Amino acid sequence: MGETSMKGTRLGALSYERDEHVAPAERRIVRYECPQGHITDVPYFVDADEIHREWTCRCGETAIAEEIAPEEPKPERPVRTHWDMLLERRTIADLEELLAERLALLDESFADDAALGKHGKHDKHRADREHPLPKSA
Repeated sequence: MGETSMKGTRLGALSYERDEHVAPAERRIVRYECPQGHITDVPYFVDADEIHREWTCRCGETAIAEEIAPEEPKPERPVRTHWDMLLERRTIADLEELLAERLALLDESFADDAALGKHGKHDKHRADREHPLPKSA
């Protein structure tokens, strides 16, 4: 065991390999300038996949690299409401027919409750159900 152990070394913490024939990777220096006038040069690998246009400067401001083209804004999709999605699946005529069916069912259930002598809290809202569907934009 005496010949195979390395006394006095920190294995894995220190490399004994020399840098004689090692060439560093090619770099590209990108210059960032903040509104305060601070200039920061950041080295990147030449073939880096992504180089950001913005960099946070030491003063906290956002520094910009003028040599990097700004990203094109993504097209914004219009906001779709529940009503819009409903109109994609059904026509106004279909919706009016469904509404009439549901109102008829409600009226039947209210009539059954009245016949049994129950007073539902929904009786005062019958006039509200007579309104037509909202007009589409």
